[in-house]
Amino acid sequence: MSPPAVTVYSTPTCSWCFRAKEFLSQKGVPFTEKDVSVDQAAAIEMIRRSGQQGVPVITVDDQVVVGFDRPRLEKLLQANGRRKVSFGAAVADAASYLAKRGQVPLFGALVGKVAPGSPAERAGLAPGDIITGLGLRTIANAEGVEQALANVEPGGRLTVTFQRGNQSTSREVTF
Repeated sequence: MSPPAVTVYSTPTCSWCFRAKEFLSQKGVPFTEKDVSVDQAAAIEMIRRSGQQGVPVITVDDQVVVGFDRPRLEKLLQANGRRKVSFGAAVADAASYLAKRGQVPLFGALVGKVAPGSPAERAGLAPGDIITGLGLRTIANAEGVEQALANVEPGGRLTVTFQRGNQSTSREVTF
């Protein structure tokens, strides 16, 4: 199986970008670096894919990692040996995101960006929704989404439970 397509969106003055690139190099993972401070198209692409303006943003195939999240990167790079499904939604920890904005923290994974035609879109997810369950698993944070999807095969089905405002919705989706 071919290595994952890894892209690091960075700037030359970002110490976390340097650490992320050093980590990937030490692991022997080939990556493409895009300097968003001089490449406007790359900056627009990074924002479109992640919904974020800060760096680093790292993509591993179609999965987006915001910041240098070493444990998540290791999981994504290890999972590359088998065929995995794509959910098609960029997610962040709902509790930390809402707490930073002075709102009551909730558990779950906050949806940032939803890819057109993806299982997330077919489930009806939209930016701002909070995923609280996938299959039989309660989702406490963004990592919980990855864990719930880790053993889903292409063609598999899961029920997605999410909150939009004060309304909770559950829908079955096929991957």
